[in-house]
Amino acid sequence: MPTIELTKDNFEQTIIVPEGEDRIVLIDFWAAWCGPCKMFGPIFEAAAEKHTDVVFAKCNTEEQGELAGMFQIRSIPTLMVFRDGLAIFQQAGALPAEVLEDLVTQVKGLDMDEVRAKIAAHLAEQPPAEGEGEQG
Repeated sequence: MPTIELTKDNFEQTIIVPEGEDRIVLIDFWAAWCGPCKMFGPIFEAAAEKHTDVVFAKCNTEEQGELAGMFQIRSIPTLMVFRDGLAIFQQAGALPAEVLEDLVTQVKGLDMDEVRAKIAAHLAEQPPAEGEGEQG
């Protein structure tokens, strides 16, 4: 499957999945002037061709500054991975092909019920935010 161009207009329909649907989305945040981005681009494209069951999206940070800001992208390339609408991985820097391949394999193997349970447990351990739960 070819990569798609991720914009603020198609972000939600790309990332947010209908209940019961399993979707993996890899996003390459990049810019045309970035040397490492140019090196990583063909690796990302090759992975997209190999893993047709995964959505591969490219987000041009120059054109989509709002999206880059939303995810606090500070260096490029940055790779983000979503599964079932949850952000589960983010790393700056160009990945070698074998590392990207291993990452895709690991993401496909995740037990998302277990991931959701860990997130819920972590959130339950957090103290309430200041002002939360207080009545005035």
